[in-house]
This record gives sequence, structure tokens and C-alpha cells, in this order.
Amino acid sequence: MERLDPDRHAEELFAADQRDVQGESWTYLPYGPFADLGSYRLWAEQGACADDPLFYAIIDTDTDTDSATGAVAQRAVGVLSYLRIQPEVGSVEVGHVHYSPLLQRRRAATEAQFLLMRHAFDELGYRRYEWKCDALNAASRAAAERLGFCYEGLFRQATVVKGRNRDTAWYSIIDTEWPVIRDRLTAWLAQDNFGDQGRQRTSLRPSTADR
Repeated sequence: MERLDPDRHAEELFAADQRDVQGESWTYLPYGPFADLGSYRLWAEQGACADDPLFYAIIDTDTDTDSATGAVAQRAVGVLSYLRIQPEVGSVEVGHVHYSPLLQRRRAATEAQFLLMRHAFDELGYRRYEWKCDALNAASRAAAERLGFCYEGLFRQATVVKGRNRDTAWYSIIDTEWPVIRDRLTAWLAQDNFGDQGRQRTSLRPSTADR
């Protein structure tokens, strides 16, 4: 995870996003898809200047290896952010999640979420970690539950996104739940849980033990 830097990340992120030819990964976000690198870079510059939301680029460290030098060619493959940052009450949200096809359904996608959670709870001392999404976004809702978030309810007609009504589903993890969730995610992310071609041996499923 690196703070979003347009000079270092914009070109790689735009190239990775271009693999989503239909632009379906942008359906539930208030921006995108972007027609060209210039418009994407402008968005990245605006995002990088903000403190809330606080954007991070997700760097794939398991990409291509240079045959001559043996060095790993790391590249940016997705973004996410902290937002609604309220240190005075110990609450923060994760959002603006956009994974390119190079990151979707990979171990690194889960690890990126875990790293932000761990930083918020274990290093910054937050007591509440939120996840909100369009109620129609089944993939996002499933991801929240898989990661251990607790569903809190539906805010009906919460906003309008790209001309469509959005009912917002709310999820959270609180500090008393975090230790169990942290241990479950750590165990799932362990190298020995992955076999040939990165296939998981044990799936990461929602657990009532997290509550």
C-alpha cells in the first residue's frame, strides 16, 4: 500500500483499468470509467491532494519478474481510501474501492483490505471501521460479509449516483470484534493456505464467531 501519487501510479492504474473493457467495475462509483489517461490523471491528482478521503494505491508485488535481473516488476493495480475520518470519536470508513481486473479475486485484494483495517485498529487506535455500499452492489455486500463486517441496516434513498437512486447498505467492525477477525484473516492470508497457481486451500467465509 502506498499513498496515491499521480506521478508514480496514474499511468499504471489507468493501464490496468483498461482491461475492464465494458467498464463494469465503475458501475457503483460516482466517477469513471475514464476515456483517456489525461482525465484519469486529473482525477488522481484531485484525490491525492485530499486528506479525507485519503487515497492509497495498491501495489502488486507478485507480478512479472524481469528475466535479466530477476527483479520483481511491481505495479499499481487498484485504489481504496479512508474517508469520513473522525479520530476524535475513533471512527473511520473504507471506501472508493476500485480493483482493476489484475487485482480482482486475488489474494492481494483481500490483503489490501486487511492492511488498512490493521492500520486503523492496531496502529491508529480506531474503535469503529465502516463499510458502505450501494444496496444493489451484491459483490461489495458479499465482500463486506466475507471480511467479517456486521450488517447494520439500509439507508433508503440516501443519495443519487450517476442519475440513479442509491439505497446505502451499512456495515461495520468494532474494536472488540477486531481480534477474532484479525486472526481469521491472518490465517487465511498465510502462504501455506495457498497451493499451486495461488488457489486457496481454506475459503474465507463469514463467521458468527466474529461477533
